Amino acid sequence: MTLERDVEYLAGLLRELCKLPNETPWLEFKRNNTDSQMIGEYISALSNAAALDGKSSAFMVWGIDDKTHEVVGTTFKPHAEKKGNEELESWLLRMLSPRLHFHFHCFSIDGLEVVLLEIPCSYGKPTSFYNVEYIRIGTNKKPLKDFPEQERALWRFFDKTPFEALAAASDLDAETALAMLDYPAYFHLLNQPLPTDRSGILDRLLADGMLRCDDAGRWVITNLGAILFAREIENFKGLARKAVRLIVYEGKGRLKTTREQQGHKGYASGFAGLIDYLTALLPRNEVIGKALRKEVPMYPDLAVRELIANALIHQDFSIAGAGPMVEIFDDRLEITNPGAPLVELDRLLDSPPRSRNEALASFMRRAGICEERGSGVDKVVFETEVYQLPPPRWEQPDGSFRVTLFGHRELKAMDKQERIYACYLHACLRHVMRDPMTNTTLRERFGIDPRNSAMASRIIRDAVEQGLIKPYEEGQSRKNSRYIPYWA
Repeated sequence: MTLERDVEYLAGLLRELCKLPNETPWLEFKRNNTDSQMIGEYISALSNAAALDGKSSAFMVWGIDDKTHEVVGTTFKPHAEKKGNEELESWLLRMLSPRLHFHFHCFSIDGLEVVLLEIPCSYGKPTSFYNVEYIRIGTNKKPLKDFPEQERALWRFFDKTPFEALAAASDLDAETALAMLDYPAYFHLLNQPLPTDRSGILDRLLADGMLRCDDAGRWVITNLGAILFAREIENFKGLARKAVRLIVYEGKGRLKTTREQQGHKGYASGFAGLIDYLTALLPRNEVIGKALRKEVPMYPDLAVRELIANALIHQDFSIAGAGPMVEIFDDRLEITNPGAPLVELDRLLDSPPRSRNEALASFMRRAGICEERGSGVDKVVFETEVYQLPPPRWEQPDGSFRVTLFGHRELKAMDKQERIYACYLHACLRHVMRDPMTNTTLRERFGIDPRNSAMASRIIRDAVEQGLIKPYEEGQSRKNSRYIPYWA
């Protein structure tokens, strides 16, 4: 995961690489070999080798003699190369899994053209090309499956190195590192005074894992620091696609977009602004009280805030090219994040929380951006009941996770499945509160008049028949019937 590099930096980096006595597992020199298959295989091998060696990036360089490491120049022009009718970069990206944010840097040194390919280390799983994972053994490129010890070591690295600890930007001086992070927001969110000197700021960010110092005394911004407090997330190439996208559509479909906005700050420093911006866009309902009219939000503020925070926290960062997305329709609000949930959809309300990104989740809780552990989904369901909305819906489209909040509809406008699912969620909520559902509590949830208790009884009967709820006690009397979720 890299920054935009200037020519001076690239020339200095290349000279340092050329000083190495030999090629390393994460470094390869070429003159003019432009075979696309070869390049793809090397990206896989070098990316995996960099992870094994604890390097944030690997490099492949054209225009360097691999014996003497002298600059000889190259005729390779990656941005002009094609594979069939497809541009080389696009084809390589499509053939790699997971998709890596590699970058070709083309520049001149000593009057000679060179190309430096910067490759992020693999994360979460080995990088494969054409469904084959490669590794460097000495200076040779081999299929990873033929070297089980290296394969086991690579998986051990993935198990012990979380995404948040990897480098988002490296080889920085202190001034540059701090300039890239909105560190005043860090101290503001934690209600702590801003230190008066640079060393005090660096020490706090270092202690919280936002920064670290490398062996050469240079500063590294971790993914945790960048994703939470980037002043401009676009400056971190590997994280740029993780910015939150907000899209407003006309009507109930995606045919016409009326507004689209992409966030540019880190999640923590930009969260309040995101919520304020979203709140201004969301429709409102007018409620007539005994004497006054007032406007209330279409969707509960607490539920919206919690669901967006969860989408940021629980996304799968190993899925490249996708990030959290908030979509506003006339009748609903959809919030999507990459990565399937780690618990069953039916058990989201009662299951202990599990997060792929524990350091990220922990800080967001400390900063008060999301609710305490395990209470978020409960509050979402509770708030939708208070507003008497249709039940929220959780889905898993194409390896992602989506939750939908629906605008207000009267009970008679809800279909049978919505009523049944609302009944199930109500039973789940009552169960975690140690108080079984009854006909009375369900009437209150839907706003059903006590004279129409038979309507609530029909919904309960349908939910029992579908196996979503069950009687609290066998043989219980109809008058005092209580119900719990099927899994209780």
